[in-house]
Order: sequence, then structure tokens, then C-alpha cells
Amino acid sequence: MTGIISILTCLLALVTIAPISTHPAWWVRVWDFPRLQILALALLTLLLNVTLLPWSSPWVWGLAVVNLACVIYQARWIYPYTALSKPQVLDFTGYEKKPRVRILVANVLTPNRHAEKLLALAAAERPDVLVAVETDGWWEQQLAPLEQDYPYTLKCPQDNLYGMHVYSRLPLSDAEIQYLVDKEIPSMHMLVQLDNGPQVRLHCVHPMPPSPTENDESEDRDAELVLVGKSVVDAKTPVIVTGDLNDVAWSTTTRLFLKISGLLDPRRGRGMYSTFHAGYPFLRWPLDHVFHSDDFVLGSLRRLPSIGSDHFPIMAELVYSPKKGAQQESLQRESEDEALAQEKLASTDATPADVHAPGA
Repeated sequence: MTGIISILTCLLALVTIAPISTHPAWWVRVWDFPRLQILALALLTLLLNVTLLPWSSPWVWGLAVVNLACVIYQARWIYPYTALSKPQVLDFTGYEKKPRVRILVANVLTPNRHAEKLLALAAAERPDVLVAVETDGWWEQQLAPLEQDYPYTLKCPQDNLYGMHVYSRLPLSDAEIQYLVDKEIPSMHMLVQLDNGPQVRLHCVHPMPPSPTENDESEDRDAELVLVGKSVVDAKTPVIVTGDLNDVAWSTTTRLFLKISGLLDPRRGRGMYSTFHAGYPFLRWPLDHVFHSDDFVLGSLRRLPSIGSDHFPIMAELVYSPKKGAQQESLQRESEDEALAQEKLASTDATPADVHAPGA
């Protein structure tokens, strides 16, 4: 048992130190994902250390210190996404009617053939805007019944797991499909007209994840997020950025995106609302996101039931309340953030000016 605890302690120390690097290699960046799992393992190892090993030995104290350092380091990353932290986005309170938008985001998983589950979910939840990713031609046909209630659409079926479809009850305008960093990976940019409210810039993205089978570095994903983040920072209209970002909420890249863009994350201070992997309860991470400008406060945020995909859908109700929203604070941009952003952009020929700015 002593040997097992020692080995676990050493492994935890190694995987805790590894993500300190900002190197884009996939095998480094993926350590951003399982921080909660590493924290749980570090706590278990610390408990075994405390209860089973003889405290008369100095090396036992050393193991305990290493375990505790792992716990503190990992907890620091995920703490903002627990109910122990202060919410970044205020809750909507009161009974007055205000303009709002309910957005449902669903990564359907292209080979998934349970379109009826998503149709049933849309009928039950009645979102104003439904964003479906990983949609191909088959999914487009299956989702056609949505157009009876959602007459405004933007469609980009793909056979490469990067298709995207938007269905909206609210009018869409100035919509454009772009391929910002990869000619095979689309993003969508449009204006959404709220009922009795303003037009809202909606940007839907699904960048490629860092993985040995798709992209051995995270440069494309990081660059696309920075491009979109920089493009909205001076927007004159309310902004929402949503989609499957293939990145956890607490990663260096997502935090950089929030700092550069000035947008807010309704997860912070409420919970992780992990959306992937739907099939493995102990290996779940928050990959599907809804970020927004401080023009909005939060009506509700929910992870929805499974639709047969490897992702759970997520739905956010955002209430347009700029006066109250002005009390909210985005993440503080630090001096090194701009240099890091430029480093991310160096991997692509695109510039923030290339991102379609609806309504501009």
C-alpha cells in the first residue's frame, strides 16, 4: 500500500505540473480537461496517506505535502465553477417582462440516429434559438419539421463532424457562414431580433479539438476563439457567443477568450454543467458554452436530458437588462494576455477584422 500511495503521489505531481505549460501540443493541452478527476484522486491519495501511513517517517510528511499541493493547485482552477464562488452573472429577479432569448445548444453526434429525441426536446423546451452542431445532410432532413415553428434558419451540413444548423423563432438577419481558420470547419454569425427588444449579435462556433487523430496541436481552436473574442470587444450591440468549443471552461484558452472579449460566463459561481461525455459519469467536462455581454442577466441555465449523443444539450435563458447587467464584471485583462492572444493568432492568416460583424 505504501508503494501504491507513493506512485500515485508522483503521478499526480507530474500531471499537475504538466498543464502549467502553454505549449499547444495536444498531449499537454488535454491535461486541462480532467482537473476535477485529478483533484478527486489527489484527495483520495491524501486520505490514504493520512490514515494508512506511519507519520513517524519524514517521507510520509513529504508525500502528504505533495498531495496537498496537488489538491490546492487543481482546486484553484475549478473553484470559480463551483457554487462556493461568487456568480459572475447576476440572476434575473422580479416579475417585470423584459426581452429575453432562450438558446438551446446541442452537439448531436453525427452518427447518432435519434433525431426524434432532439425534436421532442425542442417541443418540450421551446427555445427561441436552437443551435445544432455535428449535423450532416441526414440530420438536416430529420430536423426539417422544426421549420414549422422555427422559420428562420442557417444551414451548413457537413460529413466531417463539423456541420452546423441554426433554427430560430426570432428573425435572423445579416447572417453569414465563414471558414475562419480551416476550410472544412464553419462558424456562423448573425443578428437575432428579440421580441420587443434589440438586435443581438450571435456567433456560433465549433472549433477543432486538440487530439492526435484530428489536430495534434490546439492552434486552430485557440486562434478561432481569439479571433471571435477580439471581433466582439467593441461591439455596439449585445453579443452572444455559443457552441461546442471543445475546451473546458477553466482552460487557459477559454479564460483568455473571456478576458479578450469582455464576455461573461453564466457557469461561473453556479456549477460546471458538464456536457461531455454523456456516456461516462466520471469523465465529464463543460465543453458546450453560452457566453454573453453584460447586457444580459441570467434567467436560467440547465443541462438537458440525453438525446443519444456523447454530449448533453445545454440551454440558457438570457434576459436583456443592461442597467442591472452593468453591475457585472468580466475577467480582468492582464498585461500578458495581449501577447498570448497575438501568439495564438500567429498560427492563422485571418485577422479579427475578417470575422463577420453582423449589423456593423
